[in-house]
Amino acid sequence: MDIFARMLTGGPIRRDDPEIAAMWEVVARAIRLSPALNAATDTDQIRQLLGELIGREIDAGTTVFAPFHTNFGRHITLGKNVFINHACTFLDLGGITIEDDVQIGPKVNIITENHPIEPAQRKVLLLKPVLIKRNAWIGAAATILPGVTVGENAVVAAGAVVHKDVVANTIVGGIPARVIKTFEAV
Repeated sequence: MDIFARMLTGGPIRRDDPEIAAMWEVVARAIRLSPALNAATDTDQIRQLLGELIGREIDAGTTVFAPFHTNFGRHITLGKNVFINHACTFLDLGGITIEDDVQIGPKVNIITENHPIEPAQRKVLLLKPVLIKRNAWIGAAATILPGVTVGENAVVAAGAVVHKDVVANTIVGGIPARVIKTFEAV
């Protein structure tokens, strides 16, 4: 299994990994492509440039507003009819999947990377994927942490910090996020 497959399965990636240079090459590519993406002047151009960055075509019904920040790009998967507002940051080394009809507010952070608490191990990357299921809504300035799944139709309130899974058809909010309300999907 190469480093990219190992990154998506989660777990540690060490600085001395024999394939770490390949990961850094993709990071450098994301850094090179990001200025053009963030200077784009219309959503079609943003869609095209972001598709180039992530390595796959983005559905015509998906809208992303710049600026948009990512440190890798290659491990982002966007569904159909997704909306991503201004100034979002996706740290996707561990993989971010956003299903169809998801809405993401401005300044949302989706993070798939962490580090061990032990000082001697702190430069190790601990990766866990994030999954945002169909029709979820992530409010402005929310942060989704590594390993979280946000369930279908769920709502993450503005400013929430989500460190564990969000059940379908619930609203969570706060720091750390907790269930505020459940509802029935229509």
